[in-house]
Amino acid sequence: MRRLWVAVLGMVALLGHEVRAAESAASDWSGNEAGKVRLLAASDSIGAAATLRLGLHFQLAPGWKIYWRTPGDAGYPPKLDWAGSANVGDATILWPAPKRFVLAGLQNHGYAGEVVLPLDMPVTRPGQKVGLRLNLDYLACAQICVPMQAALALDLPAGTAQPSAFAHLISRYAAQVPGAGDRHGLSLTAVEAVGTGDASVLRLTVKAESAFDHPDMFIEPPERAGFEAPQVQLSADGRQATLEARVVPGTLTGALIDGPLTITLVDGARSLETTLTPVLGQVQAVSAAPEPVALWSMLGIAVLGGLILNLMPCVLPVLSIKVLGALSHGGGHLGHIRAAFIASALGIVVSFLALAAVAIAVKAAGAAVGWGIQFQQPWFLAVMIVLLLGFALNLWGLFEIRLPSVLMNVGAGGAHHTLLGHFLSGAFATLLATPCSAPFLGTAIGFALARGPAEIVAIFAALGLGMALPYLLVAVYPQAAQALPKPGRWMVRVRQAMGVALAATALWLAGILATQTGLLLPEAPKTSNAVVWGKFDQALVDQAVAAGKVVFVDVTADWCITCKVNKAAVLDRDPVAARLADGSVLALRADWTNPDDGIARYLASFGRYGIPFNAVYGPKAPGGIALPELLSADEVLAAIKQAGVN
Repeated sequence: MRRLWVAVLGMVALLGHEVRAAESAASDWSGNEAGKVRLLAASDSIGAAATLRLGLHFQLAPGWKIYWRTPGDAGYPPKLDWAGSANVGDATILWPAPKRFVLAGLQNHGYAGEVVLPLDMPVTRPGQKVGLRLNLDYLACAQICVPMQAALALDLPAGTAQPSAFAHLISRYAAQVPGAGDRHGLSLTAVEAVGTGDASVLRLTVKAESAFDHPDMFIEPPERAGFEAPQVQLSADGRQATLEARVVPGTLTGALIDGPLTITLVDGARSLETTLTPVLGQVQAVSAAPEPVALWSMLGIAVLGGLILNLMPCVLPVLSIKVLGALSHGGGHLGHIRAAFIASALGIVVSFLALAAVAIAVKAAGAAVGWGIQFQQPWFLAVMIVLLLGFALNLWGLFEIRLPSVLMNVGAGGAHHTLLGHFLSGAFATLLATPCSAPFLGTAIGFALARGPAEIVAIFAALGLGMALPYLLVAVYPQAAQALPKPGRWMVRVRQAMGVALAATALWLAGILATQTGLLLPEAPKTSNAVVWGKFDQALVDQAVAAGKVVFVDVTADWCITCKVNKAAVLDRDPVAARLADGSVLALRADWTNPDDGIARYLASFGRYGIPFNAVYGPKAPGGIALPELLSADEVLAAIKQAGVN
């Protein structure tokens, strides 16, 4: 017992030391109804550096916001007074990219939730201790705006500087400070001023290595003019954006071409900032709607993607339903065959429209949206497992489902002959197909989810039509199904074999459910054919590229069957595995089995909303080269070479 108490007391002392070490690099929280704020340091002591990296850490209550350096139509940014501090000068605030908020009809720019404002603080006498005393004045707004004050104190001792517990948090927000844009694959094409007086418009044209999502821009200084929220037009491939911001009437002083303007472009996690003088441009209308030609061509791509989805491995588990459905029509009535296949096609199309409605609702709520994300929800997996086991038991003859006669098709026999049964089989096939991505499918979904509800509905309907095409073809020519052998005793063996396939699928989903609920530990990044997979982190990507290294990113999930096909056929086999293991490439893996907003934002930065997704970065491709959904060894090796390795 004595030894046990000594061990316990030692652990408590160690824990207390770690807590004090963390607290030594942070001030106390200062709180109010809007949230709380504190001062952080990236190092636990001064060292010999002439500049300290600090962070002003806000955790705002739901609904409350603070302001950017240029607040918009109202408000003011945080004001910092360092009176009473010792051995330091005035700090420079590094402003992360802001968001646009509308409050009582006013356009405001700022931050909600959590944000850290990185600070660069000069040290007067490097190597000596520092005393920080900050009197902070900031405006917090919800339905009302309230000026807030906070007094923050932090002392840092002299000594060898070591990264503090807050260094990563400060660096994460420092990475969100807009720069030249090349790190995010953004390049400015033109900044033009059109019109005069209150009819003046500032037009920005910018290109990106991957499709834009929802670009926005902020224009300074506010003394020159106030600007409305920009109208945005995207090119057909989404990689060029034209943004036009109109001057708020009565706010313009002089002309837009009279001097330089600072323009900050923000698109999700990507940003760009530049200061230059606009040139004169010609007036042209900008519409937020996609070009009709682009929409029609994307609808064609969606139909093709839906058709190919029938051949993807995700659909194989429901092959039993399709096979039995077709075999049951051998020698049947042509009218019944046609109606049955039309019902299956309707089940597919209606399911895609339901998925579109869910995507619109999730996107409107501001949450991450993507293809197949329902497989991240334990309740959905549980329902699918029950349904699959039910189908398997039914095929094994352990019970028979009988529906009311009003739902039975004319001339039908068992439940699998009902129009409702065929409709539900189509819907079920759609749901089990969503863990797969197919060629053209990701392109169409990325186009849809980057736009409005009308485009989402149109694209998803086209996807459903594409997947339903084989059923519609049989409906047009039902003699093909009629020519199949008539059902007989031999079908019992077929039903049993198909039941095994469905039961195996249920077991696979049960394994995913066990991982999500913590009953099984998720797979850690591991070696595969000598490939050492690290955990994905955008900061690691940026650091490796800056060091001249190539990075291969694999976004995967336990429920993504196409991901597993890519691993087995390409990533885990030579020559790709050998190249990833030779030390010239950093291999990182992002696991999207469970919901992860960071991964969702990363996918959206490439205009992708589903997996598998793979990208290659390097000195010659700092913005990343996105690869097709279905990988080939030649494409992977070519991208690695293009990114900067011979």
